[in-house]
Amino acid sequence: METFNLESDIRTFFVKAKSFPAGALEAHEKLHAMVPVTKERKYFGVSRPENANGISYRACAEELTDGEAKKFGCETFSIKKGKYISILVQDYTKDIQSVFLAFQKLTARPDIDPQGYCVEWYLNDNDVRCMIKLADNNQYKQ
Repeated sequence: METFNLESDIRTFFVKAKSFPAGALEAHEKLHAMVPVTKERKYFGVSRPENANGISYRACAEELTDGEAKKFGCETFSIKKGKYISILVQDYTKDIQSVFLAFQKLTARPDIDPQGYCVEWYLNDNDVRCMIKLADNNQYKQ
């Protein structure tokens, strides 16, 4: 595990999965059909419990120009700047379970932001940084 500092907010637009985890791949496929993968754009998966509906999952792409989300008929979501605890998972496609296991370790920490979310940052075709924002000033630390 390592601490990762996200220097600025990242504004994204997203496709929401119909279910989680089963619908996550379909959400990413729909997103990539709209905006093919390029080195200029960052891609994410964002999940968190919402209401009483279980886990909500969003396949997100960085918004490179103002109004891009509207052009694609998508809602926006900002990944907030700050300190995150993270685990780099290499060759995740060879063992998808490794992403789940990384988040199990991360969510067990007492110093994560209780209002935060799990972020999968797809660095390339093989590697993903799994991360959760840390609580500011450890105000939520147990």
